[in-house]
Amino acid sequence: MRGILSAAGYVPFRRLQRAEVAKMFGSGGGRGTRSVASYDEDTTTMGVEAARLAMRAAGGVEPDAVWFSTSDPAYLDKTNATALHAALRLDAAAAAFDLGGALRSGIGALRIALDSTGHALVVSADVRTGLPTSGDESAGGDGAAAVLVGDDADGAVIAEYLGAGAATDEFVDRWRAPGEHRSKVWEERFGETKYVPLGEQAWQAALKRAELTPDDVTRAAVTGLHARAVKALGARLGVHDGGLVDDLSTAVGTTGTAHPALLLASMLETAAPGDVLALVMLADGADVLMFRVTEAIAQSAPARPVADQIATAGDLPYGKFLSWRGMVTVEPPRRPEPARVSSSAASRSEDWKFGFVGSRDRVSGALHLPRS
Repeated sequence: MRGILSAAGYVPFRRLQRAEVAKMFGSGGGRGTRSVASYDEDTTTMGVEAARLAMRAAGGVEPDAVWFSTSDPAYLDKTNATALHAALRLDAAAAAFDLGGALRSGIGALRIALDSTGHALVVSADVRTGLPTSGDESAGGDGAAAVLVGDDADGAVIAEYLGAGAATDEFVDRWRAPGEHRSKVWEERFGETKYVPLGEQAWQAALKRAELTPDDVTRAAVTGLHARAVKALGARLGVHDGGLVDDLSTAVGTTGTAHPALLLASMLETAAPGDVLALVMLADGADVLMFRVTEAIAQSAPARPVADQIATAGDLPYGKFLSWRGMVTVEPPRRPEPARVSSSAASRSEDWKFGFVGSRDRVSGALHLPRS
């Protein structure tokens, strides 16, 4: 049996009240909140947090590989997944690869892992932003998720992989040129006319491969940055009333590349043995993944449930949000310039800088970082 050994999401502590946008500019914003990565967080650090939670819930199973997906990488040319590898203190034989650059890469990496052999930790993260008052600014959210994929020989499979469906078409609905910080979006009706038929095609293909009907699906999550198409497709899936889960758009926002896995982790937190879960993503086409929850879910406890992270939050002033996003320039802290970056020094300090490896004082019991 192949499927999910553990899954976890990470939602940053800070929240922006969308109503604050209209208070400042007279337009934009909306209802609810969106999650905001702190000034010292990026997609890599959020991915590390989600990966640690997933590994903690896995009960000691270590992956053969780490695959990291994001549309907002901290580095280009350099592999970002190696930082996750170092932070998790994995064996040097474990591979680390980036599979990113587009919104579809997150669910794509998850499907590749499910269709492959061995056990892989699939991590996705995104920081979503846009111009002030824009829909992307309000509807977006920051977050990460991690899914450990493997066979029952590797550990207890909590959700069996039943099959997938996909539909792909080339059309320009959303795009961002290299170096730009804002996405550009084409007219909404055009995107809806393209996405909904593709979503229905992928949905039917996944049902056929899994040998299921819509009535067999216990819960389904539909996501994508085209909110109008997401809503229209959800109404056409044919699942029972109440079968569509909350897509977290009101409390967290849509976290782009990370959102499919974040919704999957959230669904698994409240799933019961025998439940059939469907995950649908609209991005440059459509992808659908099907899972059946196993008896092992009863012995699996999330290290830090997504629901608890959503409930534990602190409001962030809109002005602070704009400064963190580089939209406004404020006076920097009066501090000395940091020391020049040294690759050789960082390499010698990998254990404590990435893995937080310290030491304990034998007399007082105090912890020291770096190691004393």
